[in-house]
Amino acid sequence: MTGAEAVVQVLVEQGVEVVFGIPGGAVLPLYDALYGAPLRHVLARHEQGAALAADGYARASGRVGVCIATSGPGATNLITGLATSYLDSVPVVAITGNVGRAFLGTDAFQEADTFGVSMPVTKHNYLVLDPEELPAILREAFAVAASGRPGPVLVDIPKDVFTVTIPPEAWDRPLRPTPVASAADGDDHRQRHDSTPRVGTHPSPWGSAGCRGLGNLDEAARLIARARRPVLYAGGGVIVAGAAEALRRLADEAVLPTTTTLMALGAMPGDHPLFLGMPGMHGTYAANMALTETDCLIAVGARFDDRVTGKVSAFAPDAAIIHIDVDAAELGKVKAPRVAIAADARQGLEALREALGRVRPDEWSDRSPWLERVNGWKQEHPYRYDRDRARRELLPQAVIEELERATAGDALVVTGVGQHQMWAAMFYRYRRPRQFLTSGGLGTMGYGLPAAIGAQLARPDARVLCIDGDGSFQMNVQELSTLAELGLPVKVFIINNRAHGMVRQWQDLFYGHRLSASVFEHQPDFVKLAEAYGVAAYRITRPDELAGTVREALARPGPVVVDCVVRQEEDVLPMVPPGAALKEMMVG
Repeated sequence: MTGAEAVVQVLVEQGVEVVFGIPGGAVLPLYDALYGAPLRHVLARHEQGAALAADGYARASGRVGVCIATSGPGATNLITGLATSYLDSVPVVAITGNVGRAFLGTDAFQEADTFGVSMPVTKHNYLVLDPEELPAILREAFAVAASGRPGPVLVDIPKDVFTVTIPPEAWDRPLRPTPVASAADGDDHRQRHDSTPRVGTHPSPWGSAGCRGLGNLDEAARLIARARRPVLYAGGGVIVAGAAEALRRLADEAVLPTTTTLMALGAMPGDHPLFLGMPGMHGTYAANMALTETDCLIAVGARFDDRVTGKVSAFAPDAAIIHIDVDAAELGKVKAPRVAIAADARQGLEALREALGRVRPDEWSDRSPWLERVNGWKQEHPYRYDRDRARRELLPQAVIEELERATAGDALVVTGVGQHQMWAAMFYRYRRPRQFLTSGGLGTMGYGLPAAIGAQLARPDARVLCIDGDGSFQMNVQELSTLAELGLPVKVFIINNRAHGMVRQWQDLFYGHRLSASVFEHQPDFVKLAEAYGVAAYRITRPDELAGTVREALARPGPVVVDCVVRQEEDVLPMVPPGAALKEMMVG
């Protein structure tokens, strides 16, 4: 078969059902092979949209997402999407075309060094120069993307590699292993390696002792049992590893107040009595104060991101830290743990539960005073907003609460990035994993709409809501055409405050109210814009229109856009000022 036919066969072999992409000269042989193939190809309107749709598909399904782009600008347009997947540990395989091998390095038409450009934002990448290695490289790409700490993998294929014939004996030939150089030789995860993927970009400062495998579990169990003020801190690795049930069982059995990061919302049901809410810059008062006062912090699948920790030296300053992560490079990167365990979240949590079962009953501390304290914080300082004003003006928080009521808290929510993202995290209670999809690490505006398309294709049974901001929505608004063409029942709710709201908020709070390039002097009519794309649309401007319009929009078949015109001056509160400690949060 040809190289292009081999690509299609490997995709089918790997169980791929949907691919997202845009054709172009360098990938025309591949698109010719896709014609009539048992794969669904979704034609995006921009390559960034294709990459983000593949990301949304992967997050919603737990499977590898796939996107395709041509050479030059097609490939470079994927980069923001791949960086999004890289920072949030999402398994994606990107297949790009390039100019023929004879033209590489000659500045040929639409040539780009895709291999070099994508290095910093992929877990691994390949430039296929030997057609007989193509099947093995593609199989390895899927294995690397999904294994260990997941991430995006790019396979760059020159056009003539698509067209040459691959002999039958090459089909099952394993990839020739390449010796892995030492760190002193400048080796890293992005260069060609053997078939055992290495995870992480930096050597762990802990070396091989104390962070390989499941050592030190008994010490960790004793620390947890004896703690008077423990906190369980869960990150996105809990979702990736399918460890939500193990997390809840550990919290229940060891009586551990639990906080989940933005990336882990849904890992602990939002109404669970031990759930403290989200921590960090826009976290709950209870979560942030508990993280400040804890004497034992159990971090699972979390990387101590700066948006969570605030001032690092003031984050859990008196805590014995137990850190479980599949990526050994994360252990000790930000905070030094007392016990470091290199394991995926589910394996680590289950092993920790077993170790706790070996702790004598007389070694357990009384948690009652601590539970009383954190529950007091929860009752005294919940997320709140001005409900009197909400009766007179349409407020974004009220829109999110109405969406939760109208969907009985059961929707799959996808957001863009900005104030609306935080309100969606704060005022919609998530009850299960993979119910909330957002760009956390990179903060990619424009994520919402294409990712919602990918999520709906991955979960055709789900009610998918895209909660977006007017600024974020316009960054990939062209994917409304894709949505209309597919006829998917995604409901898009635009929190329209006529501004880059989070930028406006920071300028108001920290830059002397100097609103420099953050307020839009002109906005499109989103209702007319949606209708021009063939999508039904509504507008809400008053509180008394909210409930009825939301229900009408949700009941309507097919895609819908709802323009929610909200108060521009509304801030996301609470907030930890940049560089401040969590305990210095502005409650509002």
